This record gives sequence, structure tokens and C-alpha cells, in this order.
Amino acid sequence: MKTKKPQIHEAYGAHRDILLAALSLLIISCYMYGLRPLFLVCTALLTAVISDFLAAKLRGLPYNSTENSSLCTAVILTLMMPATVSYYVVIVAVLMAVLVGKHLFGGYGAYPFNPAAVGYVVALVGWPAQLTQYPTPFTSIPLWDTAGVIYSTSPMATMKLDGLPNITPMNLALGNYAGGMGATAVLVVFSCFLLLLLRRRISFIAPVTFLFTCAAIAFCFPRVAGADRLDVVKYELLSSTLIYAAVFLLSDLSTLPKKRSSRIVFGLVLGALTMAFRYYGAYELGVCFALIVVNAVSGYLDRMTARAVGWWRTRSLQKNNPELQLKPPRPAAAEETAERPAEGAAPQEGGAQ
Repeated sequence: MKTKKPQIHEAYGAHRDILLAALSLLIISCYMYGLRPLFLVCTALLTAVISDFLAAKLRGLPYNSTENSSLCTAVILTLMMPATVSYYVVIVAVLMAVLVGKHLFGGYGAYPFNPAAVGYVVALVGWPAQLTQYPTPFTSIPLWDTAGVIYSTSPMATMKLDGLPNITPMNLALGNYAGGMGATAVLVVFSCFLLLLLRRRISFIAPVTFLFTCAAIAFCFPRVAGADRLDVVKYELLSSTLIYAAVFLLSDLSTLPKKRSSRIVFGLVLGALTMAFRYYGAYELGVCFALIVVNAVSGYLDRMTARAVGWWRTRSLQKNNPELQLKPPRPAAAEETAERPAEGAAPQEGGAQ
């Protein structure tokens, strides 16, 4: 008797491509920090699989191994962290991302918040010291004991103290500075963006609008006094996780608005909030906090922009065609007064006898 094969999930191909693109960054991180990033990512993947299996059993649903969105979430979340982060922090972050950020709201396609952002925020609030201390690049980090690892000041921490980093363009492109284990290699991240864009796996509008807004705010309102504005923009965009977040965090189409005009507004608001968290927040990586806030109103953005676009089209049509302009409706009370004869008035001729 032939067994029925499980149905392949509709988003399996998209998540497979995103996962392969993120794993290319894992190769870079292993080259810079040794095998510890590989062990951290494997721990995250195993935690994600177990979480999906437990959630399916608790909800009384069959476990579908082709629904691989949790694997993408686990890898994207882990690569934002330092290579010295503890294994239990990764486990807790992935558990919160998959069980709370995803399955608590009904599973794939039903959650309003980006699960990777949820997991990272929980880990950052719970263990801020571990997620804000970055090891020096090209340091072979032990698999278990990281007590003797040498740490470096991240570019964002330098700018937080009103200083300007001194990193060559080549090191910026290759990620040779203190930061997340897989989020600093801008050249590789941009290559992943082009690949996913050609494969039609991600949206073009929201990431570009988001990065443009961040660059415009950094240029118009630089937080480093006396520094060249273009240098400030360069370090704000290239020496942090902004481009990584634009490519991988905004690749989850289920948390983005559906309309193109809404995604433009989404990118503008997200960029403004991200820079506000950077300038005035306590943590360097403000994009995850900003993304959760904007995710909460993404559905409203669809309705708001639909009304605005409809109003604008109607206004333009009436302006170009005056004969189509509609007169305001007559109040019902006025019509009733006009139709009702005055008290004591004689009936009209030809009326009912």
C-alpha cells in the first residue's frame, strides 16, 4: 500500500532560498570566528524544529516538515548576535520567536510581528551584556568557554559616544569590524539581496524606502557633531545591521502590508523609528524594536493608504472633469419639510377626492 506523501508547503521554495542566502553569511562568520558560529546556528535550528513539532502536537495538527519558516527565523536571529553569545541565550531567543512570535498567533501567515525581531528583543532585554559585547574579528573563539575572548568597541557604540569610527571602505564591505557574527559583511548581504530579488522572494519597495529614510535622517540630523555628513551616513548604514535587517527581516512578506503604497509608508515610518531608537534608545540595535512597533499597525496602513489613494483619484477625476462633480446630498429633514404641506393649507387641485 502506497503511503501518501505530505503536501509541500506553499512557501517552502521562498524560505529555502532565504535560508540558503543566510547560510552563505554563516560561512563568512565561521571564517572570522571559527566553528562556534556553526554550533550556535545548529543549536538554533534544532530548537526551531523541536518548537514546531511541540506546537503542532499541542494544537492537534500534523507536523509538516516542509513548513520551514522557523528555520529561516532561527538562522536570521542567530546571525544578528555576537559569536560569543551563550547557547542558552540562543535557545531562549528561538523558543520565544517560534512559540510566542509565531505559533501563539496561529502559525505561519497569521502572526503580526516578525518572529526574529521578537526573539532578538527578548534576548536583548534579558541579557544585554551578552548581546552588546562583540569579539574582535579573526579571533578563534572556543566552542564552550569564552572567558578569555578579547572584545572590541562596535562602531555604533563609538557613535553613541559622539565619536566617529575609523574603518576603511574595504573592511566595511567585508565586515572586518566588531558586530553581529553574520550581519557585518555588507558586500555579501547585498549579493543576497540581489539574488532574492531576482528570485522574487523579497519585496523591493520596503527595504529601499527603509534605507533611504535612514540615510536621509542621518544626513540631515547627524548625531556626531562636527563630522562630515557623508561619513556619518556611511557608518550609519554600513557599520551596523541596517542593511542586514532590510534584506532578511523585511523578507517576511506576511508581516508587511499588502499594497505597494502601504509598503512605502511602512518603510518611511520604520526608518524614522529605527533612527529614533538609535539616537535616543538604550540599545544599539533599534531596528528590531522599531519593526515590532510598525508591525502592529501594518494592517491599518493598508486601509489608510487605500482610502488616501481612492480620495486622491476621485479628486483628480473631478478636477479634470467638472461635469462629474457631485452635488452634496440634500438633508433628509429639509426634504421632509418641503414635501409636507403646511398646517391648515388647502389641498392642491387634482388631488385625491
